[in-house]
Amino acid sequence: MKVIVIAGPTGVGKTKIAYQLAKEIDGEIINADSTQVYVGMEIATAKEVNSDIPHHLFNICQWDEEYNAYQYQQDCRKKISEIIERGKTPILVGGTGLYIKAALYDYKFGDENEDFSDLSNQEILHEIKKYDLNTKIDVNNRQRLVSNLKHFLQEKKDDKDKLLYDACLIGLTMHREKLYEQINQRVDLMVEQGLLDEAKKIYDSNIRTKAVLTPIGYPELFAYFDGEINLEEAVWQIKKRSRNYAKRQFTWFKNQMDLNWFEVEEDVFFKILNYLAENSDKS
Repeated sequence: MKVIVIAGPTGVGKTKIAYQLAKEIDGEIINADSTQVYVGMEIATAKEVNSDIPHHLFNICQWDEEYNAYQYQQDCRKKISEIIERGKTPILVGGTGLYIKAALYDYKFGDENEDFSDLSNQEILHEIKKYDLNTKIDVNNRQRLVSNLKHFLQEKKDDKDKLLYDACLIGLTMHREKLYEQINQRVDLMVEQGLLDEAKKIYDSNIRTKAVLTPIGYPELFAYFDGEINLEEAVWQIKKRSRNYAKRQFTWFKNQMDLNWFEVEEDVFFKILNYLAENSDKS
């Protein structure tokens, strides 16, 4: 049984394709977006969960909980095994490349409890600069220093080319101008659907964890609620940062994973079905 991945930049239409595919091939969907694991973040994260298809790893954490790629690796691999045991096809869908890579590849993490207590902040920063000479991390922010050093050390350990599963890796792409227009329209729709109310509820909670500050939309609207910018500026920033994020995602996937790319157009779903049929018996 193959594992199917539907990846690509934000706004390109991954969710729709994954849902159609799950219906067609009797699959089950596994979330591969780092923000959609959190309860109550529906609109800003473009979360869509359809009740007629089993969905996994959505809404499994609260705002004040920490969840990382290591935890996702364990959870996702467990779900893949369970889905395959049921005779169904696991379909990972999302734009968080690190989560996908951690789950499917021989991605090794160091000791999650390591705090580098034997190193000073300055010494940790010195180690980080061996990997990123231009880092802007504040030397006084120990938590972020430790997190970044762990990231670089685990990257060093990774066997980036060793897939642990028989997988079809599909990437969705779109002409940049069309994608940016689609992103802008989606942000406008999010506002219409109640993004401000969702953000205000989180803002009023006074919770400012990574979970809250990571999704594009909340930090910009928090600045609006604080009176630092007007609503028009906040929405413009959401659109701009979403477009920039899409560009970074596309670059990451191009450089880090060997995806089979499909241009999103009217017949893309049928092209993907044909590709999967052609590769169904290949290892």
